[in-house]
Amino acid sequence: MKKYNHPLSFGSLLLAACLVCSSCDKGFEEMNTNPDASPAVTPGYMFTKAQYDGASDLLVLLMGTMQYTTSYNDVAGFGSKYVTSQNTQAYGLFTTAYPKEINEIGEVIRAVEEDPAKVNLLSAARVWRVYCFSRLTDMYGDIPYSEAALGYVSSVYKPKYDSQESIYADMLKELDEAGASFDATKPNFGNADLLYNGDVTKWKKFTYSLMLRLAMRMTKVSAANAELWAKKAIAAGVIRDDADIADINYLNTGQVINQNPLSYNLLNSDYIRADGVSNTEGGKYQESFITFLKTNNDPRLPVLSIVYVNGAPDTTVAVQKGMPATFSAKPADFVTYSEPNPKTILRLDAPLAILTNVETSFLLAEAALKGWYATETASDLYNNGIRAAMRQLALFGAGGVIPNAKIEKYVSDHALNTAGTEDEQLEQIYTQFWVGVFPNAVEVFSTYRRTGYPALIPNNYAGNATGGQIFRRMIYPNTEQNLNAQNYSDALSRQGKDDFMTRMWWDTE
Repeated sequence: MKKYNHPLSFGSLLLAACLVCSSCDKGFEEMNTNPDASPAVTPGYMFTKAQYDGASDLLVLLMGTMQYTTSYNDVAGFGSKYVTSQNTQAYGLFTTAYPKEINEIGEVIRAVEEDPAKVNLLSAARVWRVYCFSRLTDMYGDIPYSEAALGYVSSVYKPKYDSQESIYADMLKELDEAGASFDATKPNFGNADLLYNGDVTKWKKFTYSLMLRLAMRMTKVSAANAELWAKKAIAAGVIRDDADIADINYLNTGQVINQNPLSYNLLNSDYIRADGVSNTEGGKYQESFITFLKTNNDPRLPVLSIVYVNGAPDTTVAVQKGMPATFSAKPADFVTYSEPNPKTILRLDAPLAILTNVETSFLLAEAALKGWYATETASDLYNNGIRAAMRQLALFGAGGVIPNAKIEKYVSDHALNTAGTEDEQLEQIYTQFWVGVFPNAVEVFSTYRRTGYPALIPNNYAGNATGGQIFRRMIYPNTEQNLNAQNYSDALSRQGKDDFMTRMWWDTE
């Protein structure tokens, strides 16, 4: 996109001339109008950008926190080491989301909300706005919500922080209204929609799947509301088939925005040299993840992981080995540790899953355990989640295809212990969730805080900011203390200290 700037010297001369001749303002407005910019928002273009930006804010550091990856480098390894000196990394999502996807999707909504013919555009935008805000509040707790991104349109430069409880209530209301408003007879975003090309039926499934996600988030803090909204979502229809998953496709060439943001980040932070030795930030797969896959004879291991042997990537199971998160210097055997497979996980044209039937299957399994869903058994839903997770690796291409016989063998070997307690079954469900939705560490982090599973062992690394525990939330940027002090203070008075270990509304003991 071109920038349109007049040189300072030209502006100075023009001002001087205007002081001499008042008639020189004729044509001034036209002269200072950017010919490459539009005075009005084009909803399709803005919606595409909001989707790209909302998907790209990944919080890659959480891959370390959820023990997928680690690094011997304290800076790069903050997610797995929680080093106090690097705690500003927690600011990232807050500082980028508001000027990008939150602002952009708000513009889309304002551009279409008064036109009844554009109800599908409005509904999709409302749902995507909930998706973006849900990720923000799930990371920080209380956040600017009702007054967010209103600086330009309403001069609200110091937005109040809404309580997470009220945010959840409004997000669920938004999903309910938007889901009911989709109309297959009206226009849609078409190919400006990166998820579904405007398919209203699929958007409704995404809407209610997101509703189910938010409903289950409330199980400990408001079981009655969780049950109410979970049942509403299930009755309306959630994502159950591979064809309906919400994902964004990318290219391996062209502008960075068109490339898979996770693959791009991993490649450029660590694996671009592809030799197993020259990893820029010292990254490898973490020991707990690789050990789990090996111990359980998981057929996904060679799809996800390689070790460089004699300079070549090797997927042989026997050589796979995860690196401990406790290292503070590059080990002599660094090359022998596993890292992401360049033919699958590191592909720049790999699709990025947003919400899939892997997640909904496991959430439905929990709902069945609680008696909120009786059509299918928890065991069948749990098995469906495992199967869907393995099938979806085929999205990475031929290198991701797992034969059905291997899938069924794994399902048989890891049957849900239906004779166990609800908690024991939840441990199985959300341990398989941890593996099944990889590399979606953001969602795993939320589920881990709610359920306690997978039962990860914290890394009590020297100099950590959490007392040797896995943190519970991200901390607000320091700029909020300076630029929005009163509202920041009000949030802390409700929620508690701005600390990594402060629990937010739905994250109860």
